[in-house]
Amino acid sequence: CSRRAPARRARETEEKMAAPMREHSPASEPGAAPYGNFPNYSRFHPPEGRVSLLPGGLLQSLFPAVSRPLLGLDVGCNSGELSVALYRHLLGLQEGEGSLDQPAAGKDLNLLCCDIDPVLIERAQQCSPFPASISFASLDIMDSSAREPFLSSYLGRFGHSTFDIIFCMSVTMWIHLNHGDSGLMEFLSFLSSLCKYLLIEPQPWKCYRAAARRLRKLGRNDFDHFRSLAINGDMAERITQILTKDCAMELVCCFGSTSWDRSLLLFKSNSSNHEGRESSEQEQ
Repeated sequence: CSRRAPARRARETEEKMAAPMREHSPASEPGAAPYGNFPNYSRFHPPEGRVSLLPGGLLQSLFPAVSRPLLGLDVGCNSGELSVALYRHLLGLQEGEGSLDQPAAGKDLNLLCCDIDPVLIERAQQCSPFPASISFASLDIMDSSAREPFLSSYLGRFGHSTFDIIFCMSVTMWIHLNHGDSGLMEFLSFLSSLCKYLLIEPQPWKCYRAAARRLRKLGRNDFDHFRSLAINGDMAERITQILTKDCAMELVCCFGSTSWDRSLLLFKSNSSNHEGRESSEQEQ
């Protein structure tokens, strides 16, 4: 890990404003992470399992005519290992290369990464090899009073109203278990309204049962919504239905499944927000 870069201190006030009101520290027992805020998540689901499924040159193929830098949002980034791996892969950077080796990296892509757990975010900030172009912030994405001003402020710095691409990797289950069917629908609707492309990795239903079982083994209360969820079964299919039928998105590609049986699905927005940006840039 590198020391906290001086340039990052200027953003600390804004990042603190986005922090959730209650603390969500990673628990010492793996089963006691009801928001998915496992302290060593990347050890049992390594980033390579996802990024190896994504083709090289993906950003160029998705955004051939859009001016740089592109803006990305990673929702539920944990301690940032997958965020950094995605960033390297999308920009074609080798492992070990950091911002000093690639000073122009931020000219191609700026990535905002958020997680509900401030302890995990602090670790991510301290370890980031790209502090100038990857920002980490503690944010409860389901708290509209916190997310709206924070995300608008970030986008406004670049003169944008939406992100070019959003990453949502193994987050939907935690939103679903803690906020119910309506919460999942609202979450997906919000993400789809905020981006041109959405890369999402839904957890299968067996993971829901495993998460509930872990809580019970620890003698804790079950998830409030688990037994009343009407959206269940094939979660990749159900989430695809919600995004395509209710959120004005289309499924572009399934990049395959990880070794732990989770599909990587890419969706594209059918709204005019980004079409207007692309056409105006082509005319210039």
